[in-house]
Amino acid sequence: MNIQVLKNILVLAEKLNFTKAADELNIVQPALSRQIKLVENQIGAILFKRDKRNVELTHAGIYFVKETKKLITQAERMTKQTAHIHNGDVGEIRIGFTHSIMQTILPDILKTINDQIPGIKTVLREMNNRDQYLALQQNELDIGFATNPLVPFSLKSKVLHIDNFVILLPINHPVDRHNYTDFSVFSDEEFIFPSVSDGPNYVHILESICTDAGFNPKVVHETDSASTGFRLVEAGLGVALEPVSSLHGHEFPIKNIELPDIQQKAKLTMMWNPERESEYPVLFELLKNWKVN
Repeated sequence: MNIQVLKNILVLAEKLNFTKAADELNIVQPALSRQIKLVENQIGAILFKRDKRNVELTHAGIYFVKETKKLITQAERMTKQTAHIHNGDVGEIRIGFTHSIMQTILPDILKTINDQIPGIKTVLREMNNRDQYLALQQNELDIGFATNPLVPFSLKSKVLHIDNFVILLPINHPVDRHNYTDFSVFSDEEFIFPSVSDGPNYVHILESICTDAGFNPKVVHETDSASTGFRLVEAGLGVALEPVSSLHGHEFPIKNIELPDIQQKAKLTMMWNPERESEYPVLFELLKNWKVN
């Protein structure tokens, strides 16, 4: 089988109709059927159930299509990057980031990259911690920037900046910076947290701020968008914890109290797949030595 045949399989998996898939591929339907049958014989598994009316993926087919998408993405990237290297071009890097990273260190990092490696193209994707882990491991990202990630063993990481947390409060909340004593004053509050599935380590750290103050947080809303959290606080629907850097560039009518005296800190962290280091040696050397101004 070759790359084009694999692409044809993906089209059929999307259309689930041999005639429509063949029309889109500009080949005759019997030829497509023969290609699918040949691949199935080669791998020893049925990918598609078909009868006169219906076509659907088998369990083996679902797995094969999922892995084929990864393979084609990697092959296309390999081809493009090889051409860049041959022509002396810098190429592109794909960067994942969380909200607070963009509000603090990422713009300066991007400026440093552009100054030191002119011509490089950056593809930016705002993603939660969990999706970054997966994308880095599957080579869909080159670099990830996250807050307090639980970095998988297959990836490398470096903490680039450490922030204090802040508590975000509605503008009419009775507690402010002047009468705040300790975090236990928020024991009866309703909290807005990120979802555990998208960043379990980060959520655990937020929970520990509360438990260290002697209470378990009552979480009434979950959102992985900092801006959404700000709006919920503004509407009086709860209080939230964020890195102080998340507030940069925002002018929501809410109050905040910085928490420098608690042990928990927001660690803004760079992650990467070590396999990428040989492809971008100058870039990774630059990032490993980068420091906040």
